[in-house]
Amino acid sequence: MTLPALFIAHGSPTLVIEDNNYTAFLRELGASLPVPKGIALFSAHYDEPVQSLSVDEFHTTMHDFYGFPKEMYKIEYPAPGDPELSMRIGQLMAAQNLPYKLVTGRGLDHGAWVILRHMYPEANIPVVSLSVDSMRSEQEQYRIGCMLEPLRHEDILVIGSGGLVHNLRKLSPDSEPAAWAAEFDEWLTLKLEEWNLRDLYDYEKKAPNAQDAVPSYASEHFAPLFYAMGAADKERRAQKRFQAYQYGSLSLNCWQFG
Repeated sequence: MTLPALFIAHGSPTLVIEDNNYTAFLRELGASLPVPKGIALFSAHYDEPVQSLSVDEFHTTMHDFYGFPKEMYKIEYPAPGDPELSMRIGQLMAAQNLPYKLVTGRGLDHGAWVILRHMYPEANIPVVSLSVDSMRSEQEQYRIGCMLEPLRHEDILVIGSGGLVHNLRKLSPDSEPAAWAAEFDEWLTLKLEEWNLRDLYDYEKKAPNAQDAVPSYASEHFAPLFYAMGAADKERRAQKRFQAYQYGSLSLNCWQFG
């Protein structure tokens, strides 16, 4: 069994308590995929200069957000870890001379558990949390994803969790998506379906409205796309599974690779 790699937008933390078309899609997505033995998840909210990965047997739940409904701070997602999978990932990285560090006690940030709680509500799939590095080049992010490609043939689901249009300063109460956000996503759709890495690596210059869609202060939300893509480098197939918007421009989308 070969599992796909996924990019999943985690939107606002309130996604965890919402019931809408996107949360319904996430539940259906989890149910439709073969049950993985484990999940290797790159989160935008785990941005580190040295590649880091969790090695815990059990995860705590990080409530790494502020000013949200009190009920959200009571939600727990007690997914197990998998130290054996962590060591396997470390071996794959070491084989490509990538420095990494094993981390204990950090817990799962909301970029991980908000989406996983919809996909796997029983919290019974082992999770290894992986950092991204927003300061690396897109090529380097993709190359690190490539290192995890063998996991997909070992019943491991690789996920990048972030946001392709994620500019908190441009959110609005509008029900319809802003034209600039939709135009950026349309450009991405074309380039992803073509697997046009040359243009994707240079999206800051080539994509319309790139500075609005991926502001410099939030580039860590775009980075998980390249980690997820890299894990499907051998197939180079991309399929958009879902697209919607909240708050005028916050892009809720899911891409399947492989």
